[in-house]
Amino acid sequence: MISIEYLYLMLGCFVVTWIPRILPFAFAKKMQFPEKFRLFLDYLPLCILAALLVQNLLSVPTGKAPILNIQETIACIPALIVGIYTKDLMKIVVTGIIAIALIRFFV
Repeated sequence: MISIEYLYLMLGCFVVTWIPRILPFAFAKKMQFPEKFRLFLDYLPLCILAALLVQNLLSVPTGKAPILNIQETIACIPALIVGIYTKDLMKIVVTGIIAIALIRFFV
């Protein structure tokens, strides 16, 4: 059985994660930003996704050339397709998580 301290820990983790990651989006939707700043913000999801993608697709052993991670590369294909059609970061991330989970389960 789960102890009450463990439930408090999970609730605390939820709150600490929710406040800095979700709350700014809720406030930003109600604010008007200058056009140049909004254009800058429109590119942030793409930049974040590209940085995460490169970091996870390549592993760099010390003193050697980068190696392509095959499972992660295969998993990024459906995420890329979802990204092209939806341009929604949340859908891209969820698709990538589901794809890598299925690949690791069956391989």
